[in-house]
Amino acid sequence: MSRKEQDIKRLIASQCHIGTKQLHFDLKRYVSHRSDNGSYILNLEETWQHIKLAARVIAAIEQPQDVMVVSSRPIGQRAVIKFAHYTQASSTRSARWTPGTLTNQSNSASGKFQEPQLLIVTDPHLDRQAIVEASYVNIPVIALCNSDTPLQYVDIPIPVGNRETKSISMIYWLLAREVKILRGELRQDEEWDVLVDLFYHKEITNDQLGITDTQVKQEAEGEDHEQQAEGEKADKDW
Repeated sequence: MSRKEQDIKRLIASQCHIGTKQLHFDLKRYVSHRSDNGSYILNLEETWQHIKLAARVIAAIEQPQDVMVVSSRPIGQRAVIKFAHYTQASSTRSARWTPGTLTNQSNSASGKFQEPQLLIVTDPHLDRQAIVEASYVNIPVIALCNSDTPLQYVDIPIPVGNRETKSISMIYWLLAREVKILRGELRQDEEWDVLVDLFYHKEITNDQLGITDTQVKQEAEGEDHEQQAEGEKADKDW
């Protein structure tokens, strides 16, 4: 069995081909057909080809840390961090995007202002702010796109059902493997010894952490106030 056939089987097992029940015109060319339950089925040949294309673009960046990976979707946060670790890319510290990260140079002192050469996003719907900011400063964007995703400001879409952690994780795992092959860190016929399971999002309950509901509420309120203050400051400076 060829490497391509193995990868297609991995994509099927991770349900990367299952889209939503809505179809955006931009994604029409990447859809194979519609299932009996109304979900659009993505063409995995296109998915595989776009993974290869995206990997070539990532590997062409001279400094790996100039590639920035983000995920406002919590189930993709672990996959983003793992991808950044294995490819030496940079990733956001949390699922919350700080307004002005790519456009507000006054954030330089706090270390929140960044100037990547390439941006990778997990969901263009939730990562919209990051994509818009990238368009302001001419940063190319690679995005994991579901069947209902508009492709505005997206340069390389990777068609995939990005609503499940296993599908998101599989895409980032394959992408990281291809980048390592292109950089010469892994042979073409060599199996990568890193399991895709390490990229999976894992739910941890508050009971396991020993945290009460009151503490969670107080922390969330504090983060909301901080995020609001940062947004207002970014808008004022901009």
